[in-house]
Amino acid sequence: MAKKTAAKAASNGRRAVIVAGRRTPFVRAFREFTRIDSIGLGVAATRALIEATGVPRDAIDSVVWGGVILPGMSPNVAREIVLDLRLPPSIEAMTVTRACASGLQAITLAAAAIERGEADVVIAGGSDSTSNAEIKLPQKLVHALAPLALGKPKPADYLAVLSQLMPLSEILPERPRIAERTTGELMGESAERMARRNAISREAQDRFAALSHQRAAAAIASGRFDDEVAPVETPEGKLVSADTLVRADTTAEKLAPLRPVFAKDGTLTAGNSSPLTDGGAAVLLMTEEKAAELGLTPLAAFKSWSYVGVDPADQLLMGPALAMPQALERAGMQLEDVDLVDLHEAFAAQVLAVLSMLASDAFARERLGRQQAVGTIDPAKLNVHGGSVALGHPFGATGARMVTTMANELHASGKKTALLGICAAGGLGAAAVLERV
Repeated sequence: MAKKTAAKAASNGRRAVIVAGRRTPFVRAFREFTRIDSIGLGVAATRALIEATGVPRDAIDSVVWGGVILPGMSPNVAREIVLDLRLPPSIEAMTVTRACASGLQAITLAAAAIERGEADVVIAGGSDSTSNAEIKLPQKLVHALAPLALGKPKPADYLAVLSQLMPLSEILPERPRIAERTTGELMGESAERMARRNAISREAQDRFAALSHQRAAAAIASGRFDDEVAPVETPEGKLVSADTLVRADTTAEKLAPLRPVFAKDGTLTAGNSSPLTDGGAAVLLMTEEKAAELGLTPLAAFKSWSYVGVDPADQLLMGPALAMPQALERAGMQLEDVDLVDLHEAFAAQVLAVLSMLASDAFARERLGRQQAVGTIDPAKLNVHGGSVALGHPFGATGARMVTTMANELHASGKKTALLGICAAGGLGAAAVLERV
């Protein structure tokens, strides 16, 4: 898909550029943003983006949004954002879901639409509120109660329904679980298997997690995120102006006493795993010509992207080890050509396992059809401002956060290219190559 998009962009002279990104602070679930749902978080991020850039509302053609925990009665979050912000109702909007890669999916769809000539200005991003995940009722209860809710029941009908609900233990609400539908395995359990299979030690995971916090804290302290994170006022009147999950004093030694979460003899803990998080992020894309017309400075553009799938029963979170080499190939690049790498940190173990795969000749032969490894990533290039372990992971927003951070970093640093990688539920993987404009 990326090759076709690039070819068409070259032939028709259109290139989609990223001109800005804004996000809400990322906060732990059931804390500051408990009363703000996914739509509200998307509204907050999009409003901040529009205000920061001054893009005319009537210039926006489309909103493409990513989400995972979608509101049951209004799943097209993108359209609700348009309506809640009182943007022109002519703006078309759609919501996409690709698990943890949903935000990146929304942005690449927007870029492709611009380069095909279907739009000139698009806002894309994603949001999720774990705090407002809907509790699912057992289907037995739904099926039994439906005739009462939808019909005109008689007293005898209520007695008939009660007889269908026994035993009561089968009609209690189900606890939400981040588990694979096809395997029943929790994502953390899959990551534990991945750690064992790739010989990723607990000590290595804790060191990686500590570095993620330290780099994120340094970015915050330096003001690196000041133009990226927009304050949000909660319904209670509290102003949240910065990410709340980052701990500057985190060290591997402080993480060492934490108990394993997913297996008694495991290595994954709350300290080296990404926390449940609420947040939203939005990115503004447009043609280069439109950016010049509006007086906006392009930051970056896509050279390529890639989406892949693997068997969830194998190594659920290995997708980036396949998608990143494919994105590089589509961009005509090698790993050593890349200046920055931003790899989503679902778990420290998952990141370290993917790095090990990319550096393995055996993996290259068995999985990629290559004779030599993709290469080793210089730690100085990797997640230079921390990642999801420290910042948090609102499922639909993470991809948009990564694009925003890397686009800003390329523009500010003068570096040329950044490679992004994201693992996702369902055995999915995503990657993209950004280039400075």
